[in-house]
Amino acid sequence: MAGELRVPLVRLIDGTGGGGSVKQLEEFGRTYVPYNPGWDQVVANLGRIPVIALALGPVAGLGAARLVTSHVSIMVRELSQVFIAGPAVVEAGMGESVGKEELGGWRTVSAAGTVDLVAGSEQEAFELTRRVLSYLPQSAWRTPPVAAPADDPDRTADELRAIVPRDRRRPYDMRRILELTFDTGSVLELGRRFAPSTITALARLDGHPVAVLASDPLVYGGGLTAQGSDKTARFIDLAETFHLPIVHLVDQPGFVIGTAAERAGTIRRGARALAAVYQSTVPWASVLVRRVFGVAGAAHRPHDRYGLRVAWPSGDWGSLPIEGGLEVAFKRLLAEAGEEAATLKAEIAERLEAVRSPFRTAEAFLVEDIIDPAETRPALTDWVHDAYAALDPGPRSTTRP
Repeated sequence: MAGELRVPLVRLIDGTGGGGSVKQLEEFGRTYVPYNPGWDQVVANLGRIPVIALALGPVAGLGAARLVTSHVSIMVRELSQVFIAGPAVVEAGMGESVGKEELGGWRTVSAAGTVDLVAGSEQEAFELTRRVLSYLPQSAWRTPPVAAPADDPDRTADELRAIVPRDRRRPYDMRRILELTFDTGSVLELGRRFAPSTITALARLDGHPVAVLASDPLVYGGGLTAQGSDKTARFIDLAETFHLPIVHLVDQPGFVIGTAAERAGTIRRGARALAAVYQSTVPWASVLVRRVFGVAGAAHRPHDRYGLRVAWPSGDWGSLPIEGGLEVAFKRLLAEAGEEAATLKAEIAERLEAVRSPFRTAEAFLVEDIIDPAETRPALTDWVHDAYAALDPGPRSTTRP
């Protein structure tokens, strides 16, 4: 009904959600091949209307599947647990004795990305639901609702001029940049405990809802992980489905590397995130805050379409960071230098440092503009009005859970 009426659907889930019980087999006098009646509509609605799901108690099996087959899922701390099968089934099938909270409590499932938001109470869960819906249109046939402006669109932030350390190895608070850039109090982060080096949030610019992508330099330096790639792709699907322009605050050192990254299939999942970027059709604005390196850095916007792209003077980019790339590019030369290798390395680094300035890139028109960081918000609020004028509502894609 919600899909046909083109209105949002809010699911309140507590229990197994109708997946059936072995007790019923005696009543039926037979077994049956599992199927999910109406699941075609459950999936179809993901491309038509906002679907928000709340776990208001223990949720297992089909109920858990209904919870996560949504655009945003919410659970209540200490009240809700989410799992494929509960402790009794796990012990019988796997020989693992575990309690409900350890198996599917908020710490477990929020870190796994199973749920997007954790509330402290049922009341807070309902308030979060209303807040999420305030950013989204009633259906894919409409554009997002623009709120009355509550903040100065031309507000500048002098603090941003010094927020990125001169030492490239030092991290900083990316969330503070979000707070100073978007409408005051409008940033709602989704999935903070999942893939924490990747930030996804809903926010407003001059009252206009936008989808925000960023990296957290405090975690893996902001590098893109396998889980972060999944998080990115799913979030772009949400923005694409409901016509949310995307603002990307970029500080991307590249994919996280090493044996753990290879075992996680990072490049495969990273390529999927890159595909999501290039398949998107909503307007993009990319602010190059600091690092933009490698394949992961190249995913800062779809390069085959026009989009706003500006950089801060702290910008630093390339195929590899000079510090690591130098060792690879000049490996033979350094090996042949013997005892003079350290001196030679320092000389090469000095030469490369001379061409590292982002202003050289801008002079070659390989980045469109370098702006005063304090003026980031005015630049984005100017852009968002044009972005909304260019929106073309209507169903185009289906968000995958």
